[in-house]
Amino acid sequence: MISRYFIEISRSLLTDNLHGITQSVQRLGVEDLWWRPNEESNSIGNLILHISGSLGQWINTGIGGAPDHRIRQQEFDERSMVSKEELISKLNATVQTADTILSQIDPAKLLGKIEVQGKETTCMFAIYHMVEHFSTHAGQIVLITKLRTGEDLRLS
Repeated sequence: MISRYFIEISRSLLTDNLHGITQSVQRLGVEDLWWRPNEESNSIGNLILHISGSLGQWINTGIGGAPDHRIRQQEFDERSMVSKEELISKLNATVQTADTILSQIDPAKLLGKIEVQGKETTCMFAIYHMVEHFSTHAGQIVLITKLRTGEDLRLS
């Protein structure tokens, strides 16, 4: 029972954060999506590529068994001003695949071992880590959007 609840809460948090990211991105032009205060900071575009890559690697590959084609550094090096439509489409597809995998996982397998980034972990840790990671970067995206627009995003 508790393990099914953990899965459902994880799915809900990913969906809620995706909504906040989508609402933020819709308020911005492409220049704002790729704005960065300095070269040591990430733009919203880079953050979206990064969380899509991370979620895909940890959930879709680690738990779901999809092939791993991720090249992490490219997520941060991208400077071509990918459109907001393309960014959101990529993120939506990744979240939808992860949601399907999570909806189908047998709760008895949560403590089962998987390998991600060359390290052994459990399915439960992978899910928890990705919800936390996704939420952290969603918060950064919302903050950057508020800084760029000066608006209350009314995300509740």
